[in-house]
Amino acid sequence: MSEPIQAITLPTAENAQSEGQWLKASLHTWLDQEFIPEKVNEDIANKAAQIFVRQRMEGENDLGSLVIAIVTEMQAFDFSQSFYGEFAIANAVSDLLLDSLGIERCCGQ
Repeated sequence: MSEPIQAITLPTAENAQSEGQWLKASLHTWLDQEFIPEKVNEDIANKAAQIFVRQRMEGENDLGSLVIAIVTEMQAFDFSQSFYGEFAIANAVSDLLLDSLGIERCCGQ
């Protein structure tokens, strides 16, 4: 029988604003590199970082819960000028955070 996937817990936020600035810059870079640089990419990165910072300031450390919060709250964002949607953004945030923690994200490792 297969084992359930272990939850990933981020270290407690010591400076959520600084984390948010890093996330905003990293996500904006990822968005621009993935397809083409567009003004809306900055808006997307800003909104996702705001959600992330608020969640972290409220004490959320569980990566899965952070991803769900981003998906849920980004549903209100107007993606009509973008190639992206809320799931792509939440997954990108997850990947960026896993990379920053040195956690391999391929193949369930």
